[in-house]
Amino acid sequence: MATLHLLSDSPFASDRFASCLPLLGDGDGLLLCGDAVYALRGATAQRRQLEQLAPGIALHALAEDVEARALGDLPERVVLLDYPGFVELCCRFERVNSWL
Repeated sequence: MATLHLLSDSPFASDRFASCLPLLGDGDGLLLCGDAVYALRGATAQRRQLEQLAPGIALHALAEDVEARALGDLPERVVLLDYPGFVELCCRFERVNSWL
């Protein structure tokens, strides 16, 4: 079953990012929101890990959070979503796992 994983904590302040990545499988998705979008910052180990995710794993980020943190130069594979897109994405997956 495909799962959408939601991360909202900074990967620099929590171990949830590191715990989540190994559990992602083909057909799964990862949505970064809140401070989790800091994982997209250039020249970080977290960004390299995201760039090396298997092609079958969808990578999304909430556009509002990316813009609020003035992040630019995102990896090409990142799909930015607004809130209606976030809701639609959740409906596409069989399960949604929020890493609280």
